[in-house]
Amino acid sequence: MKKFKRFTLGGIENKVFNLVLFTIILMMAAYTAVIAYQSNNLNKLVSNTNQSQKESITSISEQTMYGVLNNNLLQSTQMEAYIAEDVFGDTVKVINVVADYTNKLFDDPTAYPYREVNLPNKDKDGEISVQLLTEEGVDINDETIKNEIGLVGNLTELMSAVYADSNVDSCYVALPYGVMVLVDNHSASKFNENNEIINIQIKERLWYLGAKETKKLYFTDVTTDLFTGEMSIMCSLPIYNGDELVAVVGADLFLNDISNAINATEKQGSFVCIVNQNGNVLFSPKTEGVFSPTTNKADALDLRQSTNKDLALFVTDALDHATDLRLIDFGTDKYYVAGAPIGKVGWAILSVVPKSLADSPSIAMINEFDAIQENAIKSYNNEMNHALTTIIVLVLIVLVLGISTALILSKRIVGPLTLITKRVQSLGGDNLQFKMEKAYRTKDEIEVLAEAFAALSEKTIQYIDEVQRVTSEKERIGAELSLATRIQANMLPSIYPAFPERKEFDIYATMDPAKEVGGDFYDFFLIDDDHICIFIADVSGKGVPAALFMMASMIILANNAKMGKSPGEILTDTNETICRNNKEEMFVTVWLGILELSTGKLTAANAGHEFPVIKEPDGKFEYYMDKHDFVIGGIDDIKYQEYEIILKPGSKLFLYTDGIPEATNKDKEPYGSDRLLNALNINPDLSPKDMLKQVRSDVDKFVLDAEQFDDLTMVCFEYRDFKK
Repeated sequence: MKKFKRFTLGGIENKVFNLVLFTIILMMAAYTAVIAYQSNNLNKLVSNTNQSQKESITSISEQTMYGVLNNNLLQSTQMEAYIAEDVFGDTVKVINVVADYTNKLFDDPTAYPYREVNLPNKDKDGEISVQLLTEEGVDINDETIKNEIGLVGNLTELMSAVYADSNVDSCYVALPYGVMVLVDNHSASKFNENNEIINIQIKERLWYLGAKETKKLYFTDVTTDLFTGEMSIMCSLPIYNGDELVAVVGADLFLNDISNAINATEKQGSFVCIVNQNGNVLFSPKTEGVFSPTTNKADALDLRQSTNKDLALFVTDALDHATDLRLIDFGTDKYYVAGAPIGKVGWAILSVVPKSLADSPSIAMINEFDAIQENAIKSYNNEMNHALTTIIVLVLIVLVLGISTALILSKRIVGPLTLITKRVQSLGGDNLQFKMEKAYRTKDEIEVLAEAFAALSEKTIQYIDEVQRVTSEKERIGAELSLATRIQANMLPSIYPAFPERKEFDIYATMDPAKEVGGDFYDFFLIDDDHICIFIADVSGKGVPAALFMMASMIILANNAKMGKSPGEILTDTNETICRNNKEEMFVTVWLGILELSTGKLTAANAGHEFPVIKEPDGKFEYYMDKHDFVIGGIDDIKYQEYEIILKPGSKLFLYTDGIPEATNKDKEPYGSDRLLNALNINPDLSPKDMLKQVRSDVDKFVLDAEQFDDLTMVCFEYRDFKK
C-alpha cells in the first residue's frame, strides 16, 4: 500500500473510493439509460397520441361538415331554384292574365269599342306607354288591320297594370298581320339613328315562331333584346279562335339581375351557376374552366356530355330533379355539388363548394394541435436537459441521495406518464374531456404535456358543442313549423259529418299542403237555417308567408259572408280590405257560393279560381265554365260579378285548387283537367268523402314518387232531397 497525501492507494479507503466512484459512474450510466428509455417511450406516446388525436379530429370534423353541407347546401340550392322558378312563374302569370282577356276580345269582338293605339313617342321614354310596332310594308290604315288593332287596344290598360306590378320588361300582343301592341318604359329604343321608327320582322321572331309551332306556352333560349341589347328571355302564348291563330301574347324578362346575383355568389372558392336545358352554362362567376359561361352558342360545352362522367350524370340529374349532395373529382381539386331544376324554363341551378373549404376547420384544428404539441415538446426538452444536469450534480455530491433521487425521479416520470397514457386511451365517444389532476402537476414537462392535452380536449369539446347547438337550433325551427302546421290545420273544418243534424246535404273537404304550411284554404258554414256558404281559395306563393296571408284572407271572407252579403259583395269588400294594406303584393284566387237549401238556388262568384265541376242527378260530372273575375288582392276598385245555378236533389258540386290538375309525374307531365274529370266519373254516385278519396287515389297513381310542389285541396258537396 502506498500513501498519497490523504489517500491510501490499494487500501480499504481506496477500494471504498473506487467502489463509490464505480457506483456513481454505474449509477450515472444506468440512470442515463433509464432516462433515454423513458424519453423514447414518451416520444412514442406523444407521437401515437398526436396521430390518434389528429385522426379523431379529422373524422369528427369531416362527418360534421358533411352533415352541415348535406342539410344547408341542399336546402339553399332548392330555395334558390324555387326563387328563380317564382321569377319565371311571375312572367307566366302575366302572360296568362293578358291571354285570358285577349281570348275574351276575340270570342266576341263586337262587344268592345275601337281603341286607338299610337306609334312610339320618344318624349315618353322612361314612362310606361303603349306603342304600335309593325313589319315593313304593313298598311295600318287597312280597314281589317285597323279594326283588329283597335280591338286589341282594349287591352292597353290591363297590359300597363300588369307590366307595372310585375318584373317583366315588356308586354305585347302580336297579330298575324305583322303588327304588335307593346307596353314598356323605353320607347326611345324603338327609333334608329335617323330618328325613324324601327320596323321588325314580327312573325320571324323566335317567340312568335315558337308559340305558333308548339301551340302552347313557350320560352325562348337566352338571347339579346332587339331594342335595348339587354340579355333576356321571352315567353309567349298563342291565341286561337277555333283553329285560327288570331294573336300571340308575349313578355320579355331581362336577365341582368339574375346574372348579377349569380356573379355575386363566389366566396372563398364556392359559387352558384345556372345551366340551360342543353347543359350549357348560362350564368356563373367563373371566368375559366368547365363552369365558365360561353357567349358563343356554337362553342358552348354541354356538361351532360362531359368526359367527367360524375359531372355529366350530376348535371343530367339536376335538370330533372333536386339532387343529393355529391363529391366530384376534377383532377386538380374535389368539389361538393348540389343542384335543383328551374321547371318553368327547363334550367337548373348548381351550388359548388370546394372540398378544401369544407375541410378548412379540420385543417385549422390540426394546425393548432401541431402548434400546441410543438410548444409542449420544446418545453419538455428544455426541462429534461435541466433535470439531467441537476441529477448529475446531486449524484456526484451524495451517492445515497443520487441513488434515491434516481429512483424517485424514475417513479416521478413514469407514474404520471402511465396515468396520462391510460386517460388518453380512454378518451372517446361522449368522454372527450381530459382534465388536469393532482398527479399531473409535476412542475415540469409532464405537467406541460398534460396541460396541452387538457387545452386540446377543451377546444375539441367546444367545437362539438357548437355543432350540437346548430343542430338543436335546426330542430327548434322544425318544431315551430310543425306547430304552425297544426295551427293552420285547426283553422279548417275537420270534423265530419260537419252538420249531422242536417239531412238535406252532405259535405266533405281535404287539404294536403306541399310544405310544412300551405296557402290553400276552404271553409263552409250555415249563415242561417236555410243558407250555407262554401268557399275555396288558393294563395300565391308557398310556405309561412302564404300561410299568414291565407289566415287573414280566410277570416276576412268568413266575416263578410256572416254579415249577410251576396257572393259578389263578399268578394268585392274582401278585395278592398286586402288591397288596402298589401305591401307584399300577394293575391288569392277564390270561388265562393251561397246555397239556398229550400230551393237549391246556388249564387256564386269567381275571383280567378278554377272552374267548378257539377253533377246533375243521374248524370256525370261536367265543368261549369263560369266567368272569372280578377284575383283578390291584385287590383282594387273591382266589382265582382255573380251568377246563379239551380241544384236539383241528387246534384253534386266539386271544388278544387290548381294543385290537382297541375300535379306532375317524374316526366313533368301534368295530371290535367281531363284526368280529373275522368276520375270523378269513375263512380259519380259516391258520397262526398269517398269521392275525394277516389280522386286522390287517381292523382297518387299518376304522380307516384314525384315530389308534390303545390297544395292539394278539394271540397265535395251533395244536395239531397230536402223534403225527405
